[in-house]
Amino acid sequence: MEQQLAELAAKVAELEAAGGGAAITNTMFAETFYYVTIPLMILIHAGFLAYEMGASRLKNVLSSGVKNILAFAFVIPTFYFFGWWVYWGFPTGLPGAPGPAGISGVEYANAIAWGWGQSAQYMGPNIADQASGVFFGAFALFAATTASIMSGAVIERIQTVAFIILAVVLGSFAWVVAAAWGWHADGWLVTDWGVHDFGAAGLVHAVAGFFALGVLINLGPRIGKFNADGTANHIPGHNMPLTVVGLMLIIVGFWGFLMACVIVPGEAWSWFADKPSTIYGTPITLSALSFNILMAIAGGIIGAWIYTRDPFWMMSGALAGIISAASGLDIYFPALAFIVAFSAGVILKPCADWLEKRGIDDAVGAVTVHGTIGLYGVVMLGIWGSGYPALQGAAGEAPTISLMGQIIGAVVFFLLGFVPGYVCSFILKMAGMLRVPEGAELAGMDLVKVPASGYPEWGGDAPVTPAHPAE
Repeated sequence: MEQQLAELAAKVAELEAAGGGAAITNTMFAETFYYVTIPLMILIHAGFLAYEMGASRLKNVLSSGVKNILAFAFVIPTFYFFGWWVYWGFPTGLPGAPGPAGISGVEYANAIAWGWGQSAQYMGPNIADQASGVFFGAFALFAATTASIMSGAVIERIQTVAFIILAVVLGSFAWVVAAAWGWHADGWLVTDWGVHDFGAAGLVHAVAGFFALGVLINLGPRIGKFNADGTANHIPGHNMPLTVVGLMLIIVGFWGFLMACVIVPGEAWSWFADKPSTIYGTPITLSALSFNILMAIAGGIIGAWIYTRDPFWMMSGALAGIISAASGLDIYFPALAFIVAFSAGVILKPCADWLEKRGIDDAVGAVTVHGTIGLYGVVMLGIWGSGYPALQGAAGEAPTISLMGQIIGAVVFFLLGFVPGYVCSFILKMAGMLRVPEGAELAGMDLVKVPASGYPEWGGDAPVTPAHPAE
């Protein structure tokens, strides 16, 4: 009997050791999973860098690149010092009361996300914590992406310092409020209205796109963009192949962006022990993402190709396809993701033309691709995903997706982007800080702002030609 008890104890110890090893392996997997998303999302910034430099004229190539580099550099520390705190502190709105899930509120944020020293065990080196840094890193790259979205719209005429200020407001405050309200288990848009935006079509893309619109209204068009009668001229960038490759790099980076939206199982902070989930605790798999992302890319390209035959808009259509399906990538079947993305690709160029005819000079179509299509995707989920759970919870108690809820979410995301973008840029305009002087714009911003030349042996610019010859 004693021998049998000793053997049983040995087996129990062996099983406990094996369980501990499994837990360690899962924790290392979870840490690595999010760690890998960070360099993948940095590819988004490499893509924006190439995309916007290619879309710029020779005299502005490096100034467009410098903007992207500085946006990344300034948003990361400002998101560390206060953006991350806003996300955890205000899901329920002001004054920052804790929410029903118990993972929000100012007191909670002070404990885990205050970058000024009170949360040292979470916001710095700690061998007992393998999650906080990689979670922060993924969210910080979401923040930097919003600033890069805005940067393309305003190339070739914005002051560098003004752009940095706007990038910080957008990347470390405006979109963070949207995320707290609509991308958090305690967010009031989620708990009260059933808003669901898995891939951040509204709370990242639409917020950034309409923030850019607010800036563009105050910034004004590039010199030579519009004629006296209001008709528009097409101002081509110097390198379309570079722009198209940049757009493809953004697509590659979006695999990391959407991968980072998945909560892996088996950790103390996970929704489930045995299956992955969305940030709302609803079911998701990487398999589902693979089906739907690929179908959305294809649908967006085909839709834009049918309408335009233009390689720039085809690759923009790929991005629009992903954005249009992003809110419901965890719910859509692949055929539906393709249809939603295809329709986004078809309407993309007409929406951009409509905006241009109202005197808005969006140099790369960012307002349309990210703003208009982002809200389109949020509302489409209200149609096709109505009745699905918006948040994990008991049947009959969890909020559900609805068309009304998604429309309310879309309106809030629009306002959280447009209002701060317009107000901040208006203040900068009144202070004389928003736009470069006319002489500097005509001479080229590389010469007066960098100062360097991307192609010193070339010189010159592409000609300005009518954008709509038939008009």
